[in-house]
Amino acid sequence: MADYEYTVIPSPLRADKTKGSRTPADRFAAALAGVLNDLAAEGWEYVRAETLPSEERSGLTGRATVWHNVLVFRRAASGIGARHQEAPQPAPLAPPSEPVQPAAGAAASPAAPGER
Repeated sequence: MADYEYTVIPSPLRADKTKGSRTPADRFAAALAGVLNDLAAEGWEYVRAETLPSEERSGLTGRATVWHNVLVFRRAASGIGARHQEAPQPAPLAPPSEPVQPAAGAAASPAAPGER
């Protein structure tokens, strides 16, 4: 599964007059296309538009719910796996080159049952 990073930006509220745009809808569409093309040039893929609620202050003590239109974009995460990288495994220990001899005067290990 591919890892993505996301960015969310506010949708344009209004648009400036552009060449070839006669109606407000045409100007808005041109502004939206400009935003989409700018982010696409940076590698972002348009996912969808969302209208989401936000509770904001209204006056001194009041609160009101305001709805915001946002645009959602995604692109492949740079450094895929960097965030989910597993801890490096320690290198296996090399076997000793010579057998280890017990120290002089050390007690011999008890014999296993049946070995006397």
